[in-house]
Parts: sequence; C-alpha cells; structure tokens
Amino acid sequence: MTTSQDLAPAPSQTAATPSGASGAHAPSSATSPAVPTVHERALVTWLAIFPLVALGLWALGPLMEGWHPVLRALGLTLVVVPLAVYVVVPRLMGAYLGLRARSRK
Repeated sequence: MTTSQDLAPAPSQTAATPSGASGAHAPSSATSPAVPTVHERALVTWLAIFPLVALGLWALGPLMEGWHPVLRALGLTLVVVPLAVYVVVPRLMGAYLGLRARSRK
C-alpha cells in the first residue's frame, strides 16, 4: 500500500529556481549569471510596451478610427505584443544585463 509520503516528490525536485519555476535541473547560481528580479523584468517590459503602444496608437489610430474599441485593441496588440516579445524586450534586457554586469565589476 502506498502512502502520501511515497507519492510526494523528493525535496530536491521541488526547489524553486531564481526565476520562480520549480524543477530538479536548475543551474547552480555559482556558474550562471545573476537572474534579473521580477521588478527589473517588469520595468524593462514596461519600458518596451509603453512606447510601442504610444507609437502604435499614433500610427494605427487613423486606420482604425471607425472600428469597435475591442477590434482596435485587437489590432494594436497584434502588432505590439510580437514586437515586444521577440524584438524589443530581449534587446532591452540584454542591454540592461550588460550595464548591470559592468557596474558590478
């Protein structure tokens, strides 16, 4: 007969990684670069999203003037989200991490 202790994962399998995910194969902090905090990631994401939304509203606004507000939001996010996720945020995060690494030397 199995007990609840038999079904519980070993403590090493539930340890949280610095990024907040759990797993047994987390890299050791001694060999990997410091992971940005959730606050740093939020700031970098906001620095990417705000200008993209402002520019998107300015550029796409006249084209979507007669659209329902939900469709305008859909059109804007179809442009802004992929740009932010695949282009702007990775570049800003790389620049930020480079600056942070230089300042810690």
